Amino acid sequence: MITKALKNFNLRQIADSGQCFRMVPCDPNRSQTAYRVISGRHFLIVEQTGDEVTFHCPNDEFAFWEHYFDLKTDYDTYIRAIDPMDDYLSRAAAFGSGIRILNQDLWEMIITFIISQQKTIPAIRALVEALSEKYGTRNKIPPTVSGYYYAFPSPEELNRASLDDLLALKLGYRAKYIKRTCEDVCSGKLDLDRLMKLNYADSMEVLLSCYGIGVKVANCICLFGLHHIGAFPVDTWIKKILLREYAPKSCCTGHVPETRLCEALIEENFSKYPGFAGVLQQYIFFYERELSRKTLQDTSEIK
Repeated sequence: MITKALKNFNLRQIADSGQCFRMVPCDPNRSQTAYRVISGRHFLIVEQTGDEVTFHCPNDEFAFWEHYFDLKTDYDTYIRAIDPMDDYLSRAAAFGSGIRILNQDLWEMIITFIISQQKTIPAIRALVEALSEKYGTRNKIPPTVSGYYYAFPSPEELNRASLDDLLALKLGYRAKYIKRTCEDVCSGKLDLDRLMKLNYADSMEVLLSCYGIGVKVANCICLFGLHHIGAFPVDTWIKKILLREYAPKSCCTGHVPETRLCEALIEENFSKYPGFAGVLQQYIFFYERELSRKTLQDTSEIK
C-alpha cells in the first residue's frame, strides 16, 4: 500500500473521461472514492480522499501504476498554457482538471476502440469484460482482496476465437474487424513493437491502413494507447462543441467545405497547443458530457 499526495488527479474524472473501460467503482452504490483497475495482467484497488491517493498494490507494482496514471507529468502546465481569451476551454479545464491521459496497453486500446464504434460507454465496458472473461487468463486477485479477475486477452488468445464466436458476443460488424486485426498482429503484418516506436503522423498512417480503423478510432488509439497527447479525436461530442463554441467566431466558416470544417477549427483553435492538444480535448469532452448529464438529471427531477 502506497499513499501519495497528488495534484491535478481525480479518480472519478479519469474513470468517466471515456478513455478507459476497466476502471470501475469498487461499490457503485457508495461514494465513488475507490476504484478497481485492470490493465493487461495488472490489478489495482486505488482510493482517494482529497489530494491523498492510496494505491493498494505491492511495492514492486507501483512503478507500473505510476506510469499508467502518468504521475510524473505536471498537468498544471497544460492548464496554465490555455489562452485566457478562450473562456469555454478555460472553464472546461478548471472543471476537469483531475483528468490525466493514461498510459494504457496498446493492444487493448486497439481492440477497445474498434469496439467503441457506435457504442455507448456502458456497452463498451460490457463487451471488453465479455472478451476478457471468455478469452483472457483468469488471475487470483492479490491477497488483500478475495476473488479473481480476467486479464485482457493477448492477440494469440483472442485469435483463437472464430468470427462466429465473436459474433455470438454481439460485436456485430466489429467482429470482422477484430478477427482481421488478431490475424494481422499474430502474423506480424501489424507489428505492435514497431508501432510503439513511431511518431504521431507515422502511427496514424499505419493505423489507417488497418481494416476497420478510421480517423477517429486511429486518433483514439494514438492518444490512449500510444500516448501521443497531441492527437485530437473527433466524435459527436467534440463535433458539437467545435460547431457551437468555435465555428461562430471563426474565419473558417463559409470558406472551408463542411466536410473539413472541424479539421479547420481544430487547426485554428488548438494548433497553438503543440504536443498536448489531446489533453485539452479530454477536458472539453468530459465537461460537455457532465453538463449534458446534469441537464438530463435536472429535467428528470422537474418532471
